[in-house]
Amino acid sequence: MTTPIKRINKRMPGWAKVVSALVLVLVVFFAGIRFSVLPGLKDLFGTETNDRSGPALLQSIQDMSRYDAASGNFQIVVDLEKDAKFLPDAIRGSRTLYVGAGTVDAYVDLGKVGEEDVTVNGDRTSATLRLPHAALGKPSLDPDRSYAVSKQRGLLDRLGDVFSDNPNSEQAVQKLAVKHIGDAAKDSELTARAETNTTGMLEGLLHSLGFKEVKVTYGA
Repeated sequence: MTTPIKRINKRMPGWAKVVSALVLVLVVFFAGIRFSVLPGLKDLFGTETNDRSGPALLQSIQDMSRYDAASGNFQIVVDLEKDAKFLPDAIRGSRTLYVGAGTVDAYVDLGKVGEEDVTVNGDRTSATLRLPHAALGKPSLDPDRSYAVSKQRGLLDRLGDVFSDNPNSEQAVQKLAVKHIGDAAKDSELTARAETNTTGMLEGLLHSLGFKEVKVTYGA
């Protein structure tokens, strides 16, 4: 005598049907927003940016006595790579390509010119000025022209970004870009151009005041 084979009920439980339907609705819903299939939903659930910053506070005022005579524009491609000693890059490590653009000003500090540095003849037709050599200001990175080209991070670094207060920080590459820009300014002829421009400015100014001979020198 054969034993009848019982049919196994493979029907999906009710709660699973509800969950599946909910997931399907969410997928269709967000796909509609992503691909603009459902018009109007993007505007309905779009983000809005509000600037709630307080007023800027003036902390100090400094009198400037320097003459900014030249400004150099620089650009550097920073390639910063961090590797772990005993782990592959896919697990731990990062590499960032960053384009840094900024400026460096060259100036002559006229506040350091004393009475002994200025010589004027009796009839006020000839003047000799001794000025300090031009110096370089601090490099200034332009955020509108600086950007990250690519970022590669290992798995552990990505997980760290999730729990970090400042994920994907570009502070390290920005500091490196500022350093390279400052080094490039030192190797350039920016200070020489600043001294030339300062000389031209003073010659034009003193000639307009009646001086026929103007000599400008630079020293310590």
